[in-house]
Parts: sequence; C-alpha cells; structure tokens
Amino acid sequence: MKIVFFGTSEFAVPALKKLRASRWEIASVVTQPDKPAGRKQEPLPSPIKKAAQELGLSIFEPEKLEIENWKLKIPEADLYIVASYSKIVPSEILRIPRFGALNIHPSLLPKYRGPSPIQTTILDREKETGVTIIKLDEGVDHGDIVASSKLKGQISKLKYKDVHDQLAALGAELLIETLPKYVSGKIKAKSQDHSKATFTKIITKDDGRIDWKKAAEEIAAQIRAFHIWPVAWTVLNGKRLKIFEALSSPSPTSERGPGEVTDTSDGAINVQTGDGILSIKELQLEGGKRLTAREFANGHPGLIGKILV
Repeated sequence: MKIVFFGTSEFAVPALKKLRASRWEIASVVTQPDKPAGRKQEPLPSPIKKAAQELGLSIFEPEKLEIENWKLKIPEADLYIVASYSKIVPSEILRIPRFGALNIHPSLLPKYRGPSPIQTTILDREKETGVTIIKLDEGVDHGDIVASSKLKGQISKLKYKDVHDQLAALGAELLIETLPKYVSGKIKAKSQDHSKATFTKIITKDDGRIDWKKAAEEIAAQIRAFHIWPVAWTVLNGKRLKIFEALSSPSPTSERGPGEVTDTSDGAINVQTGDGILSIKELQLEGGKRLTAREFANGHPGLIGKILV
C-alpha cells in the first residue's frame, strides 16, 4: 500500500510523522516550493519539507499541479492524503490512485469549509470543534465524509495556536485509526449535508484591525484568532499598535467612548468598547518591543483618556 502525502503547513506535520511511524509506505511527499520570508526575503522550506527531509522521504515541489509533469515525476501510489496543502488538487490527479484522495480538514464539516476554519471558529466564539476526514472531489471541502472526531473540552478561551496544535494531533490520530478501515472497505463515506455548509475566507492584514464599537468579547476573540498572524491591531498616536493578549469583561454604564483608555490598573491597559471593557495584557507599538501592559504603561505616561482608532 503506497501513499503520496500532500502538505505544506505545520498542521500537516503530525499526520506525516504518524504515517511514517506506521506500517504505511510513503512513496513521496508533495509540498509547496520554498517561499521568500523575513526581512531578507530568503527562500525558506515549508514545515512539511523540513519534516520530510528529517524522515528521509522523497520530495516533490511543483509550481503547478499538472497531469503532464505528474506522470513524469511522481511515483505510483494507491492513495493520496492531503493535509493543509494550500492548493486545489485537480480532479484528473485525484482520480489516479485506486483509493482516491483523503483530506484532513480542521473543522466539523460541513461547517467552516475553506482556507481559515480555525480562525473563523474562534472568531465565531464556538465552544467546540474537531477534525473531519473526507474523500476529496472537485469542490472545496465538499467531498463525502469518511470519519470525524470532536476535540475534547471547550475552546472558547483558547488561542489559535492552542486549537491548531490540538486539531493537528487529533487529525493525525484519526487518520491512523481510519486508514485500515477505509482501505478494507469497512468504512463507507457519507455525503455531507450541503444545506448546512458555512464558508471561510482568506485572512488579510486588514482583518486584524480592531473596531472598538464591537463588544469586548468579539474583540478578545479576534485577538485570540489572530495572535500569530496577522495580529489584531489598532492605532495610537498615528502608530500601529499590535495586541497579542487581552481579556474581556462587562462594564457599567460609562461616559467613555469606544476605544478610549479608561485606566491602567492591575497590570492591564483597560479600554472601553461598544459593550464591555477590553483589558490588554501584551502589546507592541510600531517600532518598539513587545511588552507587557505594565511595562508599556510605565513607558507611556498619559495613556488614560487616549483614543485608540
């Protein structure tokens, strides 16, 4: 039983490592080409490429997935597994292996199809999430469900990285548990209820901008969802201010307007929102260092009454 594994981001690494440690034979790993990163814009390998190199696996990095170069460079396989590959695999390629292609998706499909399921789950303040393994078809996260598993415990106060890592580990475990049943025919894929599908979008830097007219709970969720990238931000004295950690709390009726700093007590910078107070714990002003709220307040006297926009 030979497998070709498609993946790019950190989410796919646990699944690749679990496969390698199991009885399944990985014929090749397909990932995105090295991308420029950092100030020097030096090409850097994807997390999956690094993992594949460490595991001694062959690697294919096509600029485009096309059937012509596919036949030339990729070994034959019985099954494709796709996890956070970041490109749509053409239907003519999906049809090549006899067992088709399985995809590990970090949501409970049909909810949260698309490129940002984890961030959107947090933004929507969902209490639970999970992973779904589907048989890929030509639609985006549209295929029949092979298996799914819920993450234990609530996620309502977790940051993106915490949810991401737990789902990546859960997806890897579910894959290893599901594969023998799938290839032996003991699992029959079931169609999704497409009428219940919800969709996510590509996250941009602008999505990180805080609207202080929103409720404190919404803004706190935005900060948790984006604490890795793009990082939630606002503007103070004409400079971008990134906020990495904050808590929300209800507030009594106040004459303060949304975005106004109310006080800097208890190691926090407290800001009035459209509904409630946002207590900022960790932040970074453009051109400065990442600081705790206490450190920032000590270095920026006169914060009370300032308006964040």
